[in-house]
Amino acid sequence: MKLLLIEDEPSVVSFIHRYLTEAGYDVSVAMDGQSGLQMATEHSFQLIILDVMLPGMNGIAVCKALRKQNDTTPILMLTALGSTENVVAGLDSGADDYLVKPFKQAELLARIRSLLRRNPDNAVNTANVVVNNNHTANVLKVADLELDLNTKSASRYGENIVLTATEYRLLEYMMRNPRRVLSRMEILENVWGVDFNMNTKVVDVYVNYLRKKVNRKEQPALIQTVVGMGYMLKEEE
Repeated sequence: MKLLLIEDEPSVVSFIHRYLTEAGYDVSVAMDGQSGLQMATEHSFQLIILDVMLPGMNGIAVCKALRKQNDTTPILMLTALGSTENVVAGLDSGADDYLVKPFKQAELLARIRSLLRRNPDNAVNTANVVVNNNHTANVLKVADLELDLNTKSASRYGENIVLTATEYRLLEYMMRNPRRVLSRMEILENVWGVDFNMNTKVVDVYVNYLRKKVNRKEQPALIQTVVGMGYMLKEEE
C-alpha cells in the first residue's frame, strides 16, 4: 500500500513515517501543500494523510484541488483544531476522515485501515438494488426524490439539487435504507467509514445541510428526525 504524507512538522513526519513503515506501508512525504498536490497528481497512492496547517497552500485548499480534479483517493486530515466547525470544514472540503493531534499510534492505524477498506466500486456494484417499484437502472428513487448513481446527481420534482461530495454519500446511504431509523453512529460508520468514537455532531450538521436542500418549502418532508434514535428517510404521511 502506497501512502502519501503531507506534513510540515519534522517530528510528526518522523513519527508517522517510522510507525507506518514498520506496519508495512510504503510512505512518501511532502513537506508543503504545493509539493503534496503535485505528488498526488503525478503519482498513484492508496491513501493521503494531509495536515491542515501547511506553508503556502493549506490542507483544505489541497483537498479541494484534488477533489476538483475528480481524484477519489481517500484523504485523512490531521489537525490540532478539533472543534465541530473545524471538523466540518475539513470534511466539507472533501476529506474522508479527520484526526485531531495529538493522537495515538493505534488510532492512526485503525483509521487508515478503515479508509482502505472502503471500496469506491461498491456503490456501482450495488447500483441495481431495487428501492421500490419505480426504480430505474442506476437510479435510486424514494417518493419524488431521485438519485442518479451514474451522474452523481440528485433531483426532486425534476429540479436539480446541488450536493457536496459528503452530502451525496449521506443521501445515497439514506436512499438505500428508506423507512428505516438510522442512528448517528450507523451513519458515521457507513458514510464516513468511521467505526469508532468520533463527534456525532458532524452527522447532525450534515443532515441539517441535506434537509434544507431536500425538504423544500411546500413539499412533503422526506428527511425526518426520530427523537432520541436518529434519522429516517420516508414519505410524509
